[in-house]
Amino acid sequence: MLPIIYRDEHLIAIHKPPGLLVHRSLVDRHETRFAVQLLRDQIGQWVYPAHRLDRGTSGVLLFALSSDMARELGRQFEAQTVHKTYVAVVRGNPEEAGVIDHALSRQFDDGEWQGERMNREPQAALTRYRRLATVELPLAVDRYPSSRYALLELEPATGRQHQLRRHLKHIAHPIIGDATYGKGKHNRFFAQHFACPRLLLACLRLEVRHPASGAPLLLEAPLEGDFARLVAELGWAQALPAGLAGQT
Repeated sequence: MLPIIYRDEHLIAIHKPPGLLVHRSLVDRHETRFAVQLLRDQIGQWVYPAHRLDRGTSGVLLFALSSDMARELGRQFEAQTVHKTYVAVVRGNPEEAGVIDHALSRQFDDGEWQGERMNREPQAALTRYRRLATVELPLAVDRYPSSRYALLELEPATGRQHQLRRHLKHIAHPIIGDATYGKGKHNRFFAQHFACPRLLLACLRLEVRHPASGAPLLLEAPLEGDFARLVAELGWAQALPAGLAGQT
C-alpha cells in the first residue's frame, strides 16, 4: 500500500518510496510496478500525476483525480508558482547558499521518446540551495585522507529532467547514491559503511494552490527509513525543519 498523505475529492498525494517509477518509462522496459498503476488500484479510481519524481527519489508526489484538476495543476507548474523543497546528501562542502543557473538539454530516458522531432536545445534551469549541515569523516574514500559531505536544502525554480541531480554534478557536489551523475566510490562507501545504497534525494515539501478552491495547500513527507537513519547517525536531524527529520 502506498502511504497517502493527503486526499480530498479533487487531489491525492502519496509519500513515494525510492525505487518506484511514477509511470511506464524507457528507464526500465521490464518494470511492471508504477506509482500511477499502484495508486489507481489502491483507491479504485483513475489518477493523473501532476509532476514527477525520479525513480530513486522519495517524498511528496501529487496526483489529480480528474483531467480538469490535472490541467489546473499543470498551469501552476508551467507558471513556476509551485514551491518544492528537497533535501540531499552531497559530496564535499558547497558554499552556505547559492543559485545554480545552468541550462539543461532534454534527454531520451523519461518515456517521452519522440524520435528525431525531440527538441534537444538546452532549456533554462535554475536551482537555489542552502547548506544545512556538514560532516568530515576520518576515512579516505577517494584521494584525500578524510571525506566531507553536506546536507543541502534544494528549491528548484524550474522542473527540468533530472534537474537537481544534474545541477549538483555541475557544481562538483554530486548527490550520494546517484549512479548516473554521482561518483561510484562515494556511492559504494555509503552503501557499505552506512548500509544506505539509495539515492539520497527526497522531496520534503510541495506547496501549491488548490486547483478547486484556490487556497494554499502544503504537503509534507518527512524522511523515513534508511535516509532518516543516516541523517540521525550523522547528527543532522536538528538541521531539518521541525517534524521532517522523520523516524528510523
